[in-house]
Amino acid sequence: MARIQGRTNILFWGVGGWERDGLVKHTGGCHCGAVRFELWSAPDLHVFSCNCSICTKKQNLHFIVPKSQFTLLQGSDNITTYTFNTHMAKHTFCKTCGVQSFYTPRSNPDGFGVAPHCLDPGTVSSVTVEDFCGQNWEESMQKHQTIRSMSKQTTDT
Repeated sequence: MARIQGRTNILFWGVGGWERDGLVKHTGGCHCGAVRFELWSAPDLHVFSCNCSICTKKQNLHFIVPKSQFTLLQGSDNITTYTFNTHMAKHTFCKTCGVQSFYTPRSNPDGFGVAPHCLDPGTVSSVTVEDFCGQNWEESMQKHQTIRSMSKQTTDT
């Protein structure tokens, strides 16, 4: 196991790649490769399956990460954005292949919702899927105790 000490973090080379504070570096992108990103998240993903109108049409499964743990590596000029209703959610997708690999969810405007199926293989240990009733968004947000905190940074990254 390699170990590299940074300013405030220690990086380890673990089974799935680089690890930091219990998080692993995931990489991913769209289908054509024009959009690429990396992020730090747990290897065990907590994924939401939402039944709101747009998530149903897109079959949008996503997990949430803080903006500080997400880096767009390439493709900012190849991303377009769709909004509707409250215009809080920013549905971003590749102009070339049409894949939405990440977006800014209404529930977490300070983070990103990332499509787990757009991650490169090798860094995900498990996926737990939680249904979210987006058809009754306001009521569901009041009942859900932790979704807003998922985009808050919890470790020194």
